[in-house]
Amino acid sequence: MLYTLKELFAKLGLPNSPSDIDAFIKRHHPLPQAEPLANASFWTPEQAAFLREARQPYSDWEEVVDELNGLLRD
Repeated sequence: MLYTLKELFAKLGLPNSPSDIDAFIKRHHPLPQAEPLANASFWTPEQAAFLREARQPYSDWEEVVDELNGLLRD
């Protein structure tokens, strides 16, 4: 199953309307290239743990977490 950013934000307990997602990305952009996504200071410990797990190969969430990672760094 392929998840969307809307579903990822809901899973993380974050507001997930398109404008909320855009605002989140603008607020936290750019994430330093050397900082792993899950280590960013704006995640709760639970969110960070989920993101670490979600980036594992063959995770159903891997692709959308990679998408968010790219959006925060571009």
